[in-house]
Amino acid sequence: MYKCIIIDDEQHAIDGLKKYIDSVPELTLIQSYTDPLKALKSITEGEAVDLILMDVDMPKITGIELSKAIRSKTDKLIFTTAHTKYAYDAFEADADAFLLKPYTLGKFVITINKLFPGEKQGDAVMEKEDFFFVKSKEESPKIIKIKYKDVIAVESKLNYVMIHTATKNILTYMSLTEMAKILNNNDDFIQLHRSFIVRKDHMESIDGNTIKMINGVQITVGDHYRKEFTDFINVRLIKAGKKN
Repeated sequence: MYKCIIIDDEQHAIDGLKKYIDSVPELTLIQSYTDPLKALKSITEGEAVDLILMDVDMPKITGIELSKAIRSKTDKLIFTTAHTKYAYDAFEADADAFLLKPYTLGKFVITINKLFPGEKQGDAVMEKEDFFFVKSKEESPKIIKIKYKDVIAVESKLNYVMIHTATKNILTYMSLTEMAKILNNNDDFIQLHRSFIVRKDHMESIDGNTIKMINGVQITVGDHYRKEFTDFINVRLIKAGKKN
């Protein structure tokens, strides 16, 4: 469990970020501050934490200035701001990530997964969570838990992606590129078209360059992805031995 702190002078921004944190099982919020000077005193006197999420444009002291004073008290630092002009300053302040407001739950989860991809404990590697959350555009409740093993395919839909599972399809506001970042570290998935990422063990049949998934979705392998697809098939295709 990763301990985190929020610093933002706007309470509604803190409330929204709390909901995002509650959606990530690995994160636990231990404190939030609307007054950056109170945050400075409390954090410098307290124990180190795993993550601080901090606004940049705040009264009394900016997030950039504050970060320099408390950077040693956190393993990871994320700046959250509505202003792109602070991106370079955030880099100079040794921030690990920069979230531009308003950002989606998907972008938040992607950032967290990149910063905490899986930690070692002794000689054993801790297993990653076998599920993730997305914010559904159409369903209620809005935040949906999806197990990686249930994902059949992820399909690009302009500014959204459709996540196909065995039981339902979930439309969420996220690009396929963003979704790929979540799945990149998972060997069970492969991108075979600019509009599709599929789970390998949910392929039902292959006819030339056309793949049929177990839910009936058919995908034609794009030229850019054909070599990776061919390599994948060659490794798993059982062939008869040559006759002498």
